[in-house]
Formats: sequence, structure tokens, C-alpha cells
Amino acid sequence: MNIDWSIVATVATPILALFVGAALNRFIERRPKLLVYIAHTSAFRLAAPPHGQVHTHSIVIRNAGKRAAHDIHVSHFVLPENFNVFPDTEYEVRTLPGGGSDLIFSTFPPGFQLTISYLYFPPLLFNQINSFVRHRDGFARAITVLPTPQYSPWILRSLWALIALGSITAAYFAYLLVSKLFATLMHH
Repeated sequence: MNIDWSIVATVATPILALFVGAALNRFIERRPKLLVYIAHTSAFRLAAPPHGQVHTHSIVIRNAGKRAAHDIHVSHFVLPENFNVFPDTEYEVRTLPGGGSDLIFSTFPPGFQLTISYLYFPPLLFNQINSFVRHRDGFARAITVLPTPQYSPWILRSLWALIALGSITAAYFAYLLVSKLFATLMHH
């Protein structure tokens, strides 16, 4: 079977342009990208007096973008009295007129990650504390974190190369199929 390379080039060019365009867009686009997720939630029974229960949870905020995020507001329905910011970072606590509070941070540089841990008592639960995170350019995206294995970069690049190769091959075979069907229909 002879391969018509002009057809392969015709099919492969837009697919390659798509991948190159997406890579260029990702490389050139410079904006903050705040991600927020709950790191853990826990409840402890106190063995020593006063007996009872203590709740705790943490949220992690990360700037995964290429530009610094400014004027970050971590909003709370209820801000517990006991909370910790790590790493130790300067912030302001602002009480909101409708109730609740904001922790306000001035800047998160690219790649910066901050953890806020809360300690509180029943009947307060973790979903009654945090409301949202926003910054000057928009809202943080809340993500669900699931434990997954992390692959090395060379394995991920190899997988993407195989996906691209498979896509090009599938497009070429689809073209062959359509051309054969069209040729068969034209001869009948």
C-alpha cells in the first residue's frame, strides 16, 4: 500500500497546529491562577478535661499562574477564633457588614502556596466556615483533591506524543476509509 504523503500532511497540519497553538497559548499567557482546596478535615475527642470534641480543617491556596495575584480575599461565613496561616504571611482581618470576615493578603507571587488551618468547636462544622476566595482578577477555582500517583515529566511527554501520533494515525485511516467509500460509490 502506497502512502500519499501529501494527504498525510494535509491531515496532520491542522492537528499539529492545534497542539502548537495550545502550547504557545499556555506558554505566552501570563495571568494569576488561584487554586483552592480543602487539605483535610478532622474531629478529635479530648481525653483530658474538659472532655468534648474539637474540629479542625485546612485550606490550601496556590497561585499556579505565571503572574502575581493581588488583593486576595479569603472570605468566611464564620472566622474561628483559632486559626493559623502558614507560611507566616502578613494579612488583615476585615469584618464584613453583612456578617462574616475576610482575611486579606496583598500579593501571592507565581508558585506561592499558603495553608490556613482552623480549630473550632461543635456545633460548628467545616462547611460553615469558608465561603470563597477571590483576587483582583477574579475568583479562585476550587478543586477536588484525590490522591493519585505522580508520573515523571518524561513519561507524561511520551504519553502526549503517543496521543498525538495516535490522533494523526486515526485521522489518516478515517480519510482512507472515506476516500475508499467515496471511490466505491462513484464506480457504482
